[in-house]
Amino acid sequence: MTPAIVIVLAAVIVWAVIQAAHKARKGGGCCGEHEAAPGRVKAADRNKAHYPYEAVMDIGGMTCENCARRVENALNQLDGVWATVSISTHQAKVLLKRAPDENQLRQAVHEAGYVVTCFSVRQPHQS
Repeated sequence: MTPAIVIVLAAVIVWAVIQAAHKARKGGGCCGEHEAAPGRVKAADRNKAHYPYEAVMDIGGMTCENCARRVENALNQLDGVWATVSISTHQAKVLLKRAPDENQLRQAVHEAGYVVTCFSVRQPHQS
């Protein structure tokens, strides 16, 4: 191998390592490529017995884990809500302390940048 080829290969490898480190540090994926991944917002009360209502929402527009985290965070910021969002099913499972306010839940998802394509409520459960 000539020295010029070795230098070019070394430069490409260094560039790839720098890009990989930048992506690991700043996040990546379809959205938020130049932003850190959003931190997780957790429901303050994590006792399922306190949440007698359940809603399931199909969410449109999510394409990666960062998207799912944004939707989950938006819902978990609401009072009396404990949400988990799955990118694999494109659904949010929402436990609620009070009867669901569909408009409020849809608005939170909308403000996060996504859309609710289907909304269903399951009967209150007894714990």
